[in-house]
Amino acid sequence: MTFVVTENCIKCKFTDCVDVCPVDCFHEGPNFLVIDPDECIDCTLCEPECPAEAIFSEDELPDNQEHFIQINADLAKSWPVITEVKDAAPDADDWNGKEGKTELLEK
Repeated sequence: MTFVVTENCIKCKFTDCVDVCPVDCFHEGPNFLVIDPDECIDCTLCEPECPAEAIFSEDELPDNQEHFIQINADLAKSWPVITEVKDAAPDADDWNGKEGKTELLEK
């Protein structure tokens, strides 16, 4: 089992989760973060730190978010590791909670 970043992170990209990760398994893209499933140790520390509530354990993913398992795995291979907290997107609070953002994911 691993943890997965889901749709609500898109265009928010809060990085509170990065600060608590003991194995640096987060990778950063232009407007989204992903978790490398090969590096994640299932420590559960990141999930409660996400202000957007966009991180789920793989076995607790909402049904409409299961495709993010593959998205995280694929993008973690090409995006750089992020190990420090950065400012969220300037309009992150406006995007937090909006549905239908998958098409806005910048790869």
